[in-house]
Amino acid sequence: MAHAQFSPLPNRAAIRVTGEDRAAFLQGLISNDIERVARGNAIWAAFLTPQGKFLHEFFIAPAGDSFLLDCEAERRDDLLTRLSRFRLRAKVELAAEESLIIAAAWGGAIGLKVGTCETVGTGVAFGDPRLPDLGTRLIAPEPGIKAWCGDRECQRSTPEAYDAHRIALGVPDGSRDMEIEKALLLESGFAELHGVDFKKGCYIGQELTARTHYRALIKKRLLPVTIEGNDPPPGTLLTVDGKDAGEMKSSINGHGLALVRLARWRDAPDGALLAGDAKVRPKPQAWMKLPDPDES
Repeated sequence: MAHAQFSPLPNRAAIRVTGEDRAAFLQGLISNDIERVARGNAIWAAFLTPQGKFLHEFFIAPAGDSFLLDCEAERRDDLLTRLSRFRLRAKVELAAEESLIIAAAWGGAIGLKVGTCETVGTGVAFGDPRLPDLGTRLIAPEPGIKAWCGDRECQRSTPEAYDAHRIALGVPDGSRDMEIEKALLLESGFAELHGVDFKKGCYIGQELTARTHYRALIKKRLLPVTIEGNDPPPGTLLTVDGKDAGEMKSSINGHGLALVRLARWRDAPDGALLAGDAKVRPKPQAWMKLPDPDES
């Protein structure tokens, strides 16, 4: 069995949401059902444009009389600004939480099931609600994270090692893999990764997300790829016989994520796409539900 590892994730940061209206406030804005958090579970969710395009993704976990959000660090202020526009008379407060950091622990037997939470100081640890293999997320003070991971004999690792782990699983990480105001949730695996609830009430961007789901309109998918050659920079065009077949997203050490035009990939003679001088080969994961070839 692989040893458990942990690493701080400096590209992520925390927001604390307080106030008696915090659940109702978020419910009308996000793609997932905040009632799960009110019942004590962590969720993954997105905040969209009115046209249903990606703006932000984040985790939400319960922490006493507040919710904690784990979001992109460089875009935290933008998320706070956008959420604050909808406060109106709601009894809710949103603030950057500087005393907490974000970390991930994965591999080995760590013990937290998907979405389940436990307190870590003034923060929380929770089983990553997307996939069991992603392990545990922590939003907590750094000493608390070290103690929690030490109790479970997790070896200190690096953000790059975690990146390699989640890329191999085909899981996106914010705007590195989902283009702001362009990406669709279902192209990025949100349905299979439990980041969207199709039974909850209305939220911003719901109409396009639901229509895409029920009419099976997905033509592109974010897929893990293996790379033959140098890792192509993000945004590198993928081609088949000179035709647009998608674009590269994040990558590390010969593995990456790419937004792939499914029909073009399926037409590729040997299943390989060109990305500059490199070849990339999509490797869908077992958790992914790709559309029927006749629909893509």
